[in-house]
Amino acid sequence: MSSSTLKSAIELARASGMRFPNESAEYRRAREALLAEEIELRRHIERVAEMRRALPPGGEVKKNYAFEGENGKVSFADLFGTKDSLVVYTYMYGPQRELPCPMCTSLLSAWDGEVPDIQQRVALAIVARSPIARLVAFKRERGWRHLPLYSDTSGEFSRDYHGVTEDGGDDAGFSVFTRRDGTIRHFWGGEMDGASSDPGQDPRGAPDLMPLWTILDVTPEGRGTDWYPKLNY
Repeated sequence: MSSSTLKSAIELARASGMRFPNESAEYRRAREALLAEEIELRRHIERVAEMRRALPPGGEVKKNYAFEGENGKVSFADLFGTKDSLVVYTYMYGPQRELPCPMCTSLLSAWDGEVPDIQQRVALAIVARSPIARLVAFKRERGWRHLPLYSDTSGEFSRDYHGVTEDGGDDAGFSVFTRRDGTIRHFWGGEMDGASSDPGQDPRGAPDLMPLWTILDVTPEGRGTDWYPKLNY
């Protein structure tokens, strides 16, 4: 729908009849203004999603990347299974790490229960450079049930798709690939990093992949500036 045919956000906000016990007129005025901004945010998220879906074909995947999953060796094409689209998250758990990234682990813990739903629509692969036995052991320790883990045995995929830093360390990567008429292409990848972040902000993507931050962002304390998830509390 064209933006010119939409009602104004403030009009929609004023039409909302939702009220809460004992709220003041001052609160309602401020909440109405905020609601209008939330409506605009929702619209902007959808505009960005439409732009993403309309991207022209990305680069063809020409290398024969090899992985090892819980059931043995697989090719990159195998990761698609029966689906036409593949979502790949590069997990910061390389062989040089004693323990995996706490932030990645928090994210994946939230995703684990969603995997059966995600896989109804697209294929999903969680890729890390540690040996598969190490990944599976950590999966069991965390109680993950559904996450499909794969070892990037050579590290070549991780290097090509920005899962390795210039000094050889880990970096989180998030990419989507398509398979159309037998051709595999890169469709979209997260590119928001330190160079594109605003002053005082973490270089996070948008929308944020972590349900944790979505919840904390609606609280008075917010996500804070010096707190991050830990592997153990």
